[in-house]
Amino acid sequence: MSFIRTSVTGAVGEIVLDRPKALNALDQSMIDDMYAILVEWGDEDAIETVLVTSASPRAFCAGGDIRAIREFAIAGDTAAITRYFSSEYRLNQLIAEYPKPYIALIDGAAMGGGLGISVHGELRIVTQNALIAMPETAIGFFPDVGATYFLPRLPEGVGRWLGLTGARIRGSDAVAVGLATHFVPAEQLPTVAQQIREGVDLVDVLADHRAPVTTDLPLVTIASYFPSDAEPVSILGGLRGAVGDQWAAEMADLLDAASPTSLDVTAALLAAGEQSSLAECLERELHAAEQITGTNDFREGVRSVLVDKDRNPSFVPPTLDGVDSAEVARISGAE
Repeated sequence: MSFIRTSVTGAVGEIVLDRPKALNALDQSMIDDMYAILVEWGDEDAIETVLVTSASPRAFCAGGDIRAIREFAIAGDTAAITRYFSSEYRLNQLIAEYPKPYIALIDGAAMGGGLGISVHGELRIVTQNALIAMPETAIGFFPDVGATYFLPRLPEGVGRWLGLTGARIRGSDAVAVGLATHFVPAEQLPTVAQQIREGVDLVDVLADHRAPVTTDLPLVTIASYFPSDAEPVSILGGLRGAVGDQWAAEMADLLDAASPTSLDVTAALLAAGEQSSLAECLERELHAAEQITGTNDFREGVRSVLVDKDRNPSFVPPTLDGVDSAEVARISGAE
């Protein structure tokens, strides 16, 4: 059974993500199928635009098939782990370099791997229902799919905040910080999608959706608490020291719930990504993914969030003070 549906209308090739029970989490077959059709359409003169949509009203794509990766890790099937991440990152690179307009319509959750198949594209159209996040540190992993490239290029502090805490933002916020390009009210999205399918010029399609959006994100506060050169332990200390600041307390709680090792690995990868190309970031991420999936924190984090769902992981070490810098260097491969 294929979880990817494709169609061609005029000069528009459409990919529909159709794995609703898993919120379109990308399994190996979906990654392989997307890559194959994008390569085919990239070389086909009759296809001028690619449109990526979801058959689920709840999600664009909630991430990668991380439960399957945990099962591979438990079984010691490192070859399957390498195949999954290398093919996913190859897909991300293809989208970033795609020779034709690549448009993602996000009307629901887009997390982790869902950003990998949208953020790298030319146009990312979101609605008020969009829910954007990179929540990997809570499962003993790190923001990947090129996130170590695109997060450091967001406004000051925002990338480190999103990558470390896994905080969720809505559609207008995503446009405001640069993760999305256009905001369209959900009730107008079907019309926009149909206009794209019909080949209406994109300038005309989006003419009414180019105005600056408003955001409630505390951007100045984020920049203050999450400077790009700050280590997780100092960030957490600053948040905990902000007596009476409810937002800071909530962010500290998110950091406390994450794997301490994942937090330090993420910080190292984001710092390295600031001066790296996307290809270099993806290569570094592949190394880190191969290493971190063999750790206790990954198995335990996925168990607590996605398998047993008790939200009570036993991370080792349990606090940032105990993280081994040599282990962080081994996992991240970042100098």
